[in-house]
Amino acid sequence: MLILFLLWLVQCLRHFITVYLDEDLNQQRTQVMQELAHMTEEQSFGSWGVLLWTAVQQCLFWALAGSLIVLLALYWWLRKRVHEVDNRRDSESEESEDENPADRNMTWVFSRRFQLSVPKLAARRRVVQELLSDLLQVSHSLFSDTFFPVLEPVIGVGSACEGWSPHKEEDIVYCMFVPLKPPRGHAFHLEPDCTGEMPQTSMRVRVELVCTCTGEQPDQNMLCFLHHSEQELKRNQVASLLHTLCTGPYLDGEKIALWFQTFVISAWSMLPQSHRYSMKVLPSCRSCKMKLMKASGRSLFVETVFSVQQGDSDIFLSSQPPEAHLPPSTTWLESYAVAEAKFFRHVAMQAPPHSCHLKCLRLCARILEGSGLSIYALKTTVMHLLTLIPLSEWQHKYLLLRVDDTMRYLRCCLEEKRLKHFFFDNEDMPQEISLPPAFQGAQPLNLFQHLARDPAAQTEALKKFDDLWWTLVSLIPWLPLPHCPCSCTGEIGIAGHSPQLCSLLSGI
Repeated sequence: MLILFLLWLVQCLRHFITVYLDEDLNQQRTQVMQELAHMTEEQSFGSWGVLLWTAVQQCLFWALAGSLIVLLALYWWLRKRVHEVDNRRDSESEESEDENPADRNMTWVFSRRFQLSVPKLAARRRVVQELLSDLLQVSHSLFSDTFFPVLEPVIGVGSACEGWSPHKEEDIVYCMFVPLKPPRGHAFHLEPDCTGEMPQTSMRVRVELVCTCTGEQPDQNMLCFLHHSEQELKRNQVASLLHTLCTGPYLDGEKIALWFQTFVISAWSMLPQSHRYSMKVLPSCRSCKMKLMKASGRSLFVETVFSVQQGDSDIFLSSQPPEAHLPPSTTWLESYAVAEAKFFRHVAMQAPPHSCHLKCLRLCARILEGSGLSIYALKTTVMHLLTLIPLSEWQHKYLLLRVDDTMRYLRCCLEEKRLKHFFFDNEDMPQEISLPPAFQGAQPLNLFQHLARDPAAQTEALKKFDDLWWTLVSLIPWLPLPHCPCSCTGEIGIAGHSPQLCSLLSGI
């Protein structure tokens, strides 16, 4: 119909040009020119009417021509959109030609039931990274002549930066690591911390003064902390890091957090983001938590965690402990967050388009709310499965199968009271991830060691897991029943099918 209308419009326009412009318009123009040549003071008002009619005809011509151009452009745009939709449908049909229609329907219902639409995290993550990048630039200009730690570019970590946060959009916290480097005349040395028993490796960062008198490029603008008198240093140079952010010879996480929080408050007005957001620093003793608020009322939560890199690896020491129990302020806990974020980036590059691994993580996290199992245990389980199950089997049409694999693997680990840490003695580790040499061949950490030591805790964990799963089965009858059909030694899920789940789906 659109094409017939356009053809009719072209014929009308052609007739208009032939009848009026070729004959009448030319005669009127000749008459007007003759009248203008012999125009006198007694020229009648009618000649101006002829001029006005000529102008109206020209305007009408260009209006019709413009309308035709707009309609042609709209036609080609609609044709292009229809072509794109057809191609997308063809692609989706090719991907799902072997998928049972009931499976597709259940995947859709499953997603709606647990609100699986992952918030668009990338745009807000870029806002956070840009904000902290601007903050660090200000810090470099303010602290260039001091001996505070050098703040390196931020690294996004955690579920929000990995793209699968289980929280609602308004509750998401964007966590950023800020690596610390020693300032001029200082060096960091990592020492094992034996002051207390922590569930993960803990260290202390000893700060040492180093000579700046010698070297390839000795600094002429500073006094050497080792070879100048204390009186001369006090009189002509600012205090060293040992006298500002350390407790004894060790870097103090609480002092660093307070220093950075004070800096953020004083530097906020210098940032371009201060025109779009109001900012509030939230209470935190080991990190810097910020709440950014727009005029519309929407909020954005940011947590800056300070870290020290172990050599050139992707393993860092973190100032912020993951649990409620706070170690001494000079204790820094080993963190694998940067390596985990790097692993998920590697998977995203290797996996097929529309991979379901992030949606699987988000769904399982929502299912396990209230079970007592940690999000980290779930995340470790999915990382193991991503190396055991071919990435081609993580297409969106396999979402329910992968959820079933994840829940069964996790329950097997609960029964056996053993869940291997992902980064220790793992032969399937991608080469892009750099680990300390001690991690290779090391005895894998058991994330369920507390269950092995406390049988009552294991029984309680299994009961909570099964009770939660049975509750979900009563609400959604097509969920698989909780049982552990096989060992969690690495063979679960490789076949890519859960017989019980498939039988339930095929009957719907």
